[in-house]
This record gives sequence, structure tokens and C-alpha cells, in this order.
Amino acid sequence: MQPGLLLLIGLLVLLVLAWVFWPEKGLLSLLARARMNTLKVQMEDALKFLFDCEYKNLPCGLHTVAGNLHISSNRTAAILDRLQDMGLIASQGESFQLTDAGRSYALRVIRVHRIWEKYLADETGIEETKWHVVADLKEHQLSSEAVDKLAGLIGNPVFDPHGDPIPSASGDLPLHKGSHLSSLKEGDIGRIIHIEDEPGYVYEQLVALGLYPGMQVYVMDVSDGKITFAAEGEEHILTPLFASAITVELIPESKPIDQKHALLSSLQIGEKAEVVGISPHCRGQQRRRLLDLGIVPGTVVTAEIKSASGDPVGYRIMGATIGIRKKQADYIFINKSIA
Repeated sequence: MQPGLLLLIGLLVLLVLAWVFWPEKGLLSLLARARMNTLKVQMEDALKFLFDCEYKNLPCGLHTVAGNLHISSNRTAAILDRLQDMGLIASQGESFQLTDAGRSYALRVIRVHRIWEKYLADETGIEETKWHVVADLKEHQLSSEAVDKLAGLIGNPVFDPHGDPIPSASGDLPLHKGSHLSSLKEGDIGRIIHIEDEPGYVYEQLVALGLYPGMQVYVMDVSDGKITFAAEGEEHILTPLFASAITVELIPESKPIDQKHALLSSLQIGEKAEVVGISPHCRGQQRRRLLDLGIVPGTVVTAEIKSASGDPVGYRIMGATIGIRKKQADYIFINKSIA
């Protein structure tokens, strides 16, 4: 073999070895950092879950944590052992509990997650079903200082868009309240105060039904393992699995609100109506755009022209014709009973 070729091969081998073993930026260092990042994420997720169990007064053992983290029992045991060594959790029999230090750590992570969800809901156009996933990534990256700054920019919110309370910077959190919708009896009236965003397929279904915190619900029937209830004039039937993802606060001695608002999308060409309001389900940039267009209570809107495809429709609003798609028009409540 020619000396030049041997030299080239030797240089390539040295370059490969340098890439593998280079301090901080080499392959082994990158892999080690990735393993540590994964471990940090799993440890913080475990602390979050333990806090959630504590907050709701539920027992929490090895297999419960493993199921929530979607990892093996052996891996979970190693994570819990590490958390115990760090003084963040303590074991009592087969259950695990947070120490004061662990609770403080968990609340910091939860605060980041819920403030970021609130930011996504009110300040961006990201789909509702993706808020939790994006916030799950950010909660492990943002510092306490960065999230405090973000909280100040969006008005220091007290609740996230799902109805969960946001821990204060000092770690204060109100006591858990409310009951699962699945626990209500026929004739009960309540107000949705929280919708659980995990598992994702359950949350997506509840979002598709148009349910959100603040809605009043009236239980019409509980039978055959299902619960039937009315919310803003719409009747829904849910199994216990889906109903248990909705937390409600009972409203004693109240009458159900059975009024169902007409939607702007139902307006026919030539008809006019008065805006009653915008659904709380409409958030962020989409809501601000509608408000900027003059979609506020009392505004008179007339359906003027329909596009060739039927969507969008041109509406006369405050002297201008504005094209609004059906998806947005479905968020606008109107009153057709005007002269």
C-alpha cells in the first residue's frame, strides 16, 4: 500500500477517534448528555405525577408511576431510588411521597408547564390539542427566571386554559376542589372547572365535542354505564372514562341553562343578526382577529355574499364586508331576533 494512502487512512482514523472521544463535543459526550437529559426529564415527570397524586389524595406506587411514565418497572425503580437519594421523595411501604424539597421542585416544573400552556392558548395560533405536548417539552428547558418573565408578559395568570391552577412563584397552590362528572347524579347541575389533557385521545374527543372550562352542565340521565348531560343546549353522552376527565363544581339550587345560541354560520344571505359574543373556546390570535373586526356584543352583522365554494362568506360588519370562514363563524354567537 502506498505511503500516501496509509497516511490518509491514519488521518481518517485519528479524526474518527477525535470525534468519538472529544471532550464535551464528542459522540460519547453527546450520548452521555442525552442520557442525562432523558433521566432529568423522567425524574421531573415522576415528581410531577407524585405531586398530582398527592394533590388529588390518591395513592402512588411503583407500578402507578411506571404506567404514567410509560417505562419499565425496573427503569422506574432506578429513577425513584435516585430521587430518594437526592432527598426529593420518601417511601412509606409500597407508596411514595414527596418531601418538602421534592414538592417545591415539582411545583416549579408544573408552574412552567401551565404558564406555557396559557401562553400558547392566548398568544399563539397553535391547535388546542397540541398545547400540552409543546408545554411538556418547555417545562424541562425554561428557568424559573424565564418563566416568571413570561408570566408577567401575559398578566400573571392564575389558571391555565384547562382550568388547572398555576402555582405562584413562591409555590402557593389552592386546594383541589370539584368532582368528576362521572360521579354526578341525575338532576345535578354543575360548572366545568377543569378538563384533563391526558391521555391525549380522551382530551381530543372532549375538545371535538366543544367542551371547555366555564360551561354549565345539567345531568339528564345516568344509566347503562353512561352519563347523559346537556351543555349550552347540546346533549352529550359519555362513558365513565371520558366523564372522569371532566371536573365540575356543583351549583346548588340552580336551574339549568338550556338556551342554545344561534351561530353566525347559520345566517342566510340577506339575513342580519346581533352579535351576542364569542365562544370562550375561541382563543389567542383567532379571538383577537374577530374582536379587531368588530365582532363584539351589540354589533349588527349581515350575511351579504357567499364565495363560489361556499366558504368563506362575506359579512357586512360596521360598514365593511369581511370574509369569515365557517370554522370561525361557528365561534360567534348571534341573536336573530332583531328588527
